[in-house]
Amino acid sequence: MHSPLRLRLDGDALVANWRLLREMSGGAACGAAIKADGYGLGAREVVRRLAGAGCRDFFVAVWSEARALADLGVSISVLHGVRDADLGDRPANARPVLNTVEQVRRWREADGGLCDVMVDTGMNRLGIAPEDVASGLLDGLSIDTLMSHLACADEDVPLNEQQRVAFASCAGQTSASRMSLANSAGIALGAAYTFDLTRPGIALYGGRQRAGHDGIRQVVTPEAQILQRRCVPAGGIVGYNATFTAPADMEVAVLNLGYADGYLRCFSGKGIARAGDAVLPVIGRVSMDLTAIAVDAAPELAEGDWVALDYALPETSALSGLSQYELITGLGDRFDRVWG
Repeated sequence: MHSPLRLRLDGDALVANWRLLREMSGGAACGAAIKADGYGLGAREVVRRLAGAGCRDFFVAVWSEARALADLGVSISVLHGVRDADLGDRPANARPVLNTVEQVRRWREADGGLCDVMVDTGMNRLGIAPEDVASGLLDGLSIDTLMSHLACADEDVPLNEQQRVAFASCAGQTSASRMSLANSAGIALGAAYTFDLTRPGIALYGGRQRAGHDGIRQVVTPEAQILQRRCVPAGGIVGYNATFTAPADMEVAVLNLGYADGYLRCFSGKGIARAGDAVLPVIGRVSMDLTAIAVDAAPELAEGDWVALDYALPETSALSGLSQYELITGLGDRFDRVWG
């Protein structure tokens, strides 16, 4: 059975985005953040395509995500580190990114082997302090990658350089074979930020945050099926709380789509659907499972036909007030993921 909702996923655009980010990374290796099930696209399919293109480093948030991908045989770093509960069921191809003094102790006592380590250089989110590195906390650990994370890479602020300098000061103080700082936006800050390995996320999936991302292509297009087409007479209302009144007799289609699917109420009266060249504005209030669009511009559309929703991440973020991350990860399970 097929859903009346689908995400059209452009596999060629995904790979092209990674290749562009790899080129921007200069001599550094380019990995891929695939947490939250590949930002909602489906991590297995993302990994399959990017590994085929040459990506060798993948990043998830928690161990359940790593276990779900264990059979793919790729190198996976688990960004949230390791709890006691995680020590007994770890895929051989996954390693923790240690974030706290306690996690370092836990990993050392478990003789856990190869790991990554996060250093907090000013974001005050996850990571040990640079002073901990300098004091020898990591001595004796087998570390693949020493990491930090930029707080404001999508903005031109002094904190970016402060974090870079703080991270660079950790070079040579551990056994780490690689250093990694830049996320999607950080890659566009220039060669000083790329170090040995970059970790793009949102830009892989069509997000654009800086001028350097101009070549990033859209990957995700939501599509919805029409449940009903109807004529609304002049003066008739559409949807909850009568927020839209028809100025004249008009044709309206009701889509099998709503805020339970991640198409949120902020698109009420703002969103756009399309059928070919026809522009079909969202009218009335988006409800839990239904959205109405004006379809006078597409007289051929009927019950069962499909329309595409405008969903380019930068533009849709500006329209909705939501972050590009929220927009893509919020698309729900009722969408079929259809790769092309």
